[in-house]
Amino acid sequence: MGSQLVVVTGAGGFIGGHLVSDLRRQGRRVRAVDAKPHSEWYQAFDDVENIVADLKVKEACVAACCGADVVYQLAADMGGMGFIEHNKARCMLSVLTSTHMLQAALEAGVRRLFYSSSACVYSAEKQRNADVIPLRAEDAYPAMPEDGYGWEKLFSERMCRHFHEDFGLVTRVARYHNVYGPDGTWEGGREKAPAAICRKVIQAKLNGSNAITIWGNGQQTRSFMYIDDCIKGTQAIMASEIEEPVNLGSSELVTIDRLVDIVEEIAGVKLQRTYDPSAPKGVNGRNSDNSRIRALLGWEPSITLTEGLRSTYAWIYDQYVAKYGGGTLRIALPVDAVTRQERRAGWRESTSSASG
Repeated sequence: MGSQLVVVTGAGGFIGGHLVSDLRRQGRRVRAVDAKPHSEWYQAFDDVENIVADLKVKEACVAACCGADVVYQLAADMGGMGFIEHNKARCMLSVLTSTHMLQAALEAGVRRLFYSSSACVYSAEKQRNADVIPLRAEDAYPAMPEDGYGWEKLFSERMCRHFHEDFGLVTRVARYHNVYGPDGTWEGGREKAPAAICRKVIQAKLNGSNAITIWGNGQQTRSFMYIDDCIKGTQAIMASEIEEPVNLGSSELVTIDRLVDIVEEIAGVKLQRTYDPSAPKGVNGRNSDNSRIRALLGWEPSITLTEGLRSTYAWIYDQYVAKYGGGTLRIALPVDAVTRQERRAGWRESTSSASG
């Protein structure tokens, strides 16, 4: 198993970095690929093969897939709602990466390819109300996804399907729902709601303003999946015989106001809230229907939002203080390091044997 090469694209990003980290712990041989300079990767490891390459170029994809047994195709130009609403063309250009990776994987004789899709593929018509009915996989059609980013993801899902049907390339697709956790984007415009709220609460606490601006009216609803559940589910889906796209997300639905409540409780503050209805806010409601993943894997994401936010807040607090000052560094342990390894130990053997 250890000699078979696993390729992770988007490895310098949030989810990719965590995936590479876990594959290393399993003793896998990993090639990590990302377009960003190596110094900008969120997690980087000297004991894996690290490649900086623009995967929108097919030749780079061919080099990335050379000798690979399995490929995790996570690479995409994306971010939180503030980014994807203002960069639709950039998001859609990721179709070059997705298509070239499929072509390169087929030509290289890759055994399996995993594609990270998104809940943004779902029809906006089904997400108009905050009191949303959880989204089932089939709700992506008739198609009316998030403009730009969602259309690219849905098209690339179809490419995976047809490469499997027409050429025999085994593909697996998961629709991620709002992944969050340590070692990711927390400022600069690409961060997602949990990281943005943590940063805003930290800033208000440390500068004494005791005020926070919330995008929208605070009543938009979402579910948020902690990174450990994402990494577990990603590898389980890759190892499975699930041929259709499947949701990978928490079913714990909260309002954005409730998200702020939880972060305030963790921080030990209560802030004055101002709402900005003109800011990007996405759909009014979105939640993951997990009936399919429960039926097919006997599992679903289960780390609570409060539990995951504790470690996320602690990590972002340390990043903020290290960059801007104003406080004392704290030890930012993920859900906690020992618990994380114990949690993964129960599923690692079954997933790694099938995917490697």
